[in-house]
Amino acid sequence: MIVFPNAKINIGLHVTSRRPDGFHNIETIFFPIPLCDAIEATPADNFSFSQSGILLDSSPENNLVIKALRQIYPDRLPNIALNLIKGIPFGAGLGGGSSDAAFMLKMINEVHKLGFTTDILEEKAARVGADCPFFIRNRPAYASGTGNLLEPVALSLAGYHITLVKPPFCISTAEAYAGISPSQPACDLRDVVQKDINEWRNSLRNDFEPSIVAKYPQIARIKQILYDKGALYASMSGSGSTVYGLFSKEINMREIFPNYQVFNLEIKN
Repeated sequence: MIVFPNAKINIGLHVTSRRPDGFHNIETIFFPIPLCDAIEATPADNFSFSQSGILLDSSPENNLVIKALRQIYPDRLPNIALNLIKGIPFGAGLGGGSSDAAFMLKMINEVHKLGFTTDILEEKAARVGADCPFFIRNRPAYASGTGNLLEPVALSLAGYHITLVKPPFCISTAEAYAGISPSQPACDLRDVVQKDINEWRNSLRNDFEPSIVAKYPQIARIKQILYDKGALYASMSGSGSTVYGLFSKEINMREIFPNYQVFNLEIKN
């Protein structure tokens, strides 16, 4: 069996408070986009794991796919050969690893006929990572808490084109939060995203951007170029380092950013 875990973008992101457990409460809109990895699982005599595509800088045991499997099989991994093909950049604010974990849970639940409900899968996904539960239902959602409390949002961007620009550096979650001073937002994201997309620029913000731009001015440069090329809305996704622009038509930015990873996609939902 093969599945295709997709990426997400954040439309607005507020860091509202620091929690007693050391984590932070956030508010954001998660939106799925059609940039995908692939996970293939085939029966085997023993468990094995291989990875290709964009090469990761972590050991297999630290991969979120393996951590997801251990939520179901804590003692002995099943006899399958897993191949993870990475097409989603990591350290990019696109949730690729979290999506891989969630899709692994859904796939093994189906293949092994385990009978876990969607709610149970979300609970298991939450133990792997804060935004993993989003990819279980994989539909636009308002996220609060650490990103694990989800509320459906009626939001369609069907027909729009999205350009993703990933500079040649990654930003860790710890690095992003180090520059944050939590505050209460001035607007409700659920209300803002129901407005015309042309109004988003003046109403939405990503709280990570100011401190990250101070350290990585390339982020601001990418965002400005996207606007100069006609983006209706542009933002850094999550804690970065990817910047995306939403366009009414396809825009090819590869020549402008020859040393960056650039993806041009049409949104279907």
